[in-house]
Amino acid sequence: MNRILVVRHGQTAWNLSGRFQGTSDIGLDETGRAQAAEAASTLAAYEPTRIISSDLSRAVDTARPVAELTGVEIELDKRLRERGYGPWEGLTRKQIAERFPDDHRRWRAQEPLVDPEIETWDDLKRRTGEAVRDLVESKVEGTAILVCHGGSARQIVSGVLGWDHDPTRSLSGMDNVHWADLRRMNSGKWRLYGYNLGVTAPYTLGSSPLAKGQLAGGQA
Repeated sequence: MNRILVVRHGQTAWNLSGRFQGTSDIGLDETGRAQAAEAASTLAAYEPTRIISSDLSRAVDTARPVAELTGVEIELDKRLRERGYGPWEGLTRKQIAERFPDDHRRWRAQEPLVDPEIETWDDLKRRTGEAVRDLVESKVEGTAILVCHGGSARQIVSGVLGWDHDPTRSLSGMDNVHWADLRRMNSGKWRLYGYNLGVTAPYTLGSSPLAKGQLAGGQA
């Protein structure tokens, strides 16, 4: 592959209520389905040769309209799932702060968490990186669309670009059904051509440095 679009799934009811989803299989809400349908023609115009999705339904249902337009079959890969948040899943930030104050403080400070049931950023980067490595090393040429989640998307982007923790933390989370555009140069190196791209906010890295989705402090 010489181009990868890393797409975040559409809106869910838990997104709307500010609940941590993690690996919980929460489906798209009505808005999320509309977002996926609206973006499908724009994503199809990239002429993907592969569409690979997290196996969680909110990602699969975001990928489905693009697959239907292009005729490209959706491949499922559970390694693209969101970070596992264990006991935090289903809770709001306020509830987490009340029930897990020490780890909530660490999370706010972007420090490693203590709870063993919560997946580490290193483990998330490792498993998403394995999925991307298999994709890049495949013999299929052209553009791949990866449909995943907010946290896993950031780790995929940083992994492809070879970033460490500091620049990764500087990336904001992408909006629902927005994507990053990664391209491989003739030298073999990968470059980021756009971040938080979408039909409602077509920003690129050549836009104003204050444009939504660029290098700003984001949340997991």
